[in-house]
Amino acid sequence: MILLLFVPWIVRGQNHGQLIDKVVAKVGKYAILESEVKSQAMQIKMQQGITLGEKSLECKVLEKMMQDKLMLHKADLDSIVVSDDQVEAELNHRMRYFIQQFGSQEKFEEFYKKSTVEFKEEMRPQIKEMMLVNQVQQTLTKDVKTTPTEVKRFYASLPKDSLPKINSEVEVAEIVKLPPINAAEIKKVRDRLNDFRERILSGQSSFKTLAVLYSEDPQSAKKGGELGFFTRGEMYKEFEAAAFQLKEGEISDIVETEAGFHIIQMIKRKGDYINVRHILLIPKPSPEDLQKAKIELDSIATLIDSGKITFAEAVKKFSDDPNKNNGGLLLNPANNSSLFETSELAPDVFFVIDKLDVGEISEPVAFQTQDHKDAYRILYLKRRTEPHTANLKEDYDKIQQWYLEKKKAETIHDWVENMIRETFIKVDKSYRNCEFEYSWEH
Repeated sequence: MILLLFVPWIVRGQNHGQLIDKVVAKVGKYAILESEVKSQAMQIKMQQGITLGEKSLECKVLEKMMQDKLMLHKADLDSIVVSDDQVEAELNHRMRYFIQQFGSQEKFEEFYKKSTVEFKEEMRPQIKEMMLVNQVQQTLTKDVKTTPTEVKRFYASLPKDSLPKINSEVEVAEIVKLPPINAAEIKKVRDRLNDFRERILSGQSSFKTLAVLYSEDPQSAKKGGELGFFTRGEMYKEFEAAAFQLKEGEISDIVETEAGFHIIQMIKRKGDYINVRHILLIPKPSPEDLQKAKIELDSIATLIDSGKITFAEAVKKFSDDPNKNNGGLLLNPANNSSLFETSELAPDVFFVIDKLDVGEISEPVAFQTQDHKDAYRILYLKRRTEPHTANLKEDYDKIQQWYLEKKKAETIHDWVENMIRETFIKVDKSYRNCEFEYSWEH
């Protein structure tokens, strides 16, 4: 057993000695405060509508927190670390998600009564702990594997009346053609941005107004081109290189990125973070070039239909999308698999493939890529399943994944039981009547 220096269980105010919080558990050197347990329990209750009694929910929250602290203790013992850059990247990813949910950075900051920079600094220790816990879990389970025999045995052990129902799913692939942009169109866009820049510098127009009227970044255009605070590693590298050199109020020269052409105005700098406005213009292919892309896809479809080339070969040879290395398969962002329930498909995909038989290719259809570029594609319905009860023939990958997750959970469970016996752990008497999964004190 590892014994650490005793830490008082009651934390008191420095001036008046009043009770302000209470340590309810110690795992190694890590303390868990009652306020943390109650706060997390309240959040879960509000977000998920949990109907457990308040104390029962707090018991579950406390046990999860103790398990996480045990993982942190393991990280200390094994010198497992996450870098500041990794933490920063995860924070930035989460902040973008939160702001998107609120609709704007202003609404987010108004709701929380603090700036995004302040919010990130408060979140930083929690995110670092979460990433360390995840890294320990991955280390513990990295060698967990399954065999076909194990998967079949697992499936056979499941009660037949409890097997999940699988909705109809489809697997869709595409071949994309991006028409070339001619030099005259690029010159037109650059000339237009130079005109905007001169009008702003001469005082004829404001950057904000021109962004609202003309920027082709729909999210920022609504806010006068404002992007909100960000740090390095979040934007296109060419965009960042120009933006971080600007002084407040200064406007960049034209910057080219994968998205198109920009001019940028610095609004404010806070330490390693900047807030800028930008106007984005995207060069458009000519109608003639779009028509050429459509005709080329028609020819490719004919080659496939005639059997002169397979769809997989055509994807590799002709597609302009990075997914050509994955057979052109569309990936479901909800689970990163190639299978979609029809309700999960984008409308422009659903209305095309809904008319196709399995193995059939659509006619060329116009669409916009994720970075708003005009293109054409043909869609291929590779597979369609009917609603059914889960079975090994159609759902082996799903069943294998369920069993793999079960084995990983069992591996972690066994590790926790063993680690508890080697670690100093103390639980406050007010939580000793909890029905914990593990015997925490020994």
